[in-house]
Amino acid sequence: MTLRSLHGYYVLTEYSRQVTPVTRTRNAATLCFAFLAGACAQLPVTDEAAPPDAAVAPAPATRVAEASPVPESAAPALQSESAAPAGPETAPEPEGAPQDLWVRIRKGFAKNDIDGPLVRQWENWYASRPDYVAGMVARGSLVLFHVVEEVERRKMPAEIALLPMIESAYNPRAYSHAHASGMWQFIPSTGKLYGLEQNFWYDGRRDIVAATNAALDYLEKLYGMFGNWDLALASYNWGEGAVQRAVARNQTKSLPADYESLRMPAETRNYLPKLQAVKNIVADPARFGLTLSPIPNEPYFAMVTTRHHIDVALAARFASISVEEFRFLNPAHNKPVINANNAETIVLPRHAVEQFNANLESHDRPLVSWQAYTVKPGENLARIAAKHGISVAALISMNNISGRNKFRTGLALIVPVKEGAQPHLPNLPAPKVAAAHRAKPRYAAATKKGGSARNVVQSQASGKKASPNNPRPADSKPDAPGKIKVADAQHAAGGE
Repeated sequence: MTLRSLHGYYVLTEYSRQVTPVTRTRNAATLCFAFLAGACAQLPVTDEAAPPDAAVAPAPATRVAEASPVPESAAPALQSESAAPAGPETAPEPEGAPQDLWVRIRKGFAKNDIDGPLVRQWENWYASRPDYVAGMVARGSLVLFHVVEEVERRKMPAEIALLPMIESAYNPRAYSHAHASGMWQFIPSTGKLYGLEQNFWYDGRRDIVAATNAALDYLEKLYGMFGNWDLALASYNWGEGAVQRAVARNQTKSLPADYESLRMPAETRNYLPKLQAVKNIVADPARFGLTLSPIPNEPYFAMVTTRHHIDVALAARFASISVEEFRFLNPAHNKPVINANNAETIVLPRHAVEQFNANLESHDRPLVSWQAYTVKPGENLARIAAKHGISVAALISMNNISGRNKFRTGLALIVPVKEGAQPHLPNLPAPKVAAAHRAKPRYAAATKKGGSARNVVQSQASGKKASPNNPRPADSKPDAPGKIKVADAQHAAGGE
């Protein structure tokens, strides 16, 4: 199949909302922000200190130096107060749609604020790590407009658009040890429950459009169940069944049943304070010694529909963008070839669509150079590599063969297509994942009963330190923050 014969099968679909065009272009450094730093979007579980005592000032004069999750060239996404005038993003906007997306987000804040020592600690934690926040902002700048559009369309508070900042630091390729994936951190079973297809070629949990729709569907359901966003968000983190049981216990004892009055895991006790801290920073970054670079209030990407397979590298070359950027925008396509039988859409920067279509029309060579191969009984790596003209090292690297993904009969591999041959691209199931170990979570007392922020953090385990992206230690419940509990979604076991 040649690309020339495919002309006419590609349909460009741009998001319909029109906003005032913004003449400034995104800083080129921002566009290469996190393509080399996908693994850094989530904070390490064991190598970060727990937030210090609440008495620490929210805007420290000395910042904590640490490794940046993004290249230094992305630093313009976040600067110290001394490097730029304080608070330019908070200047009054003219009538009409704001040009800066941050202004639009601030105007949409509608959720009731919470306050307390935990909020102060998380404010301090984020404010003292500008490199981490810079990477998070840079990644979010490419997809945040779409999330805000969907949140507003559903009449949700704008705070919901900030939720991926605490779920995955806006990394659509984030993957947790509990097998939660994507910027909204769905586990496999719940992803399927909310319509996110997962197979050998495609993982809808990482699709920046499909996963956003699924997460907002789930959050709408939770809000309908509880009638307030505090309990809805606690359910998104802890599970709806667990929250229902906690509410019922308090009601049985004639106690208040709001978020701050419930006994819950320390992870969930930290969840809303983290979101509030991020909201406070977005609302007034200068207060924390930070300046957020403006994000144009217009769509960055558009969707292109195809009914035919195409190599990832070829699609990126047609769009004149790097493979890293293409993979960032299309993380659901997790192989070097896009199998259109499973997903017919790809995401491109709006400015790249015209060139993509032009190159598509003029190309007259095969679309695909990779295919699937299933290991047969008695075969070994050397034999398969020789059969397909690839080195053993390249075969192992391409297919991530390791201790966890052992070479075995029946294993599906990616191998090159022989010249002149038709690629073999069958529908294959997603690889099986081992069940995540689930230790019993440590619980935190209701904060309205006097539980201090320090006690909430330290109650997770004696002698263990937590990380802000995962505020319980490595040997407690291993789910990443914000994973959606399928057990509770299916009204099965969960909670205490």
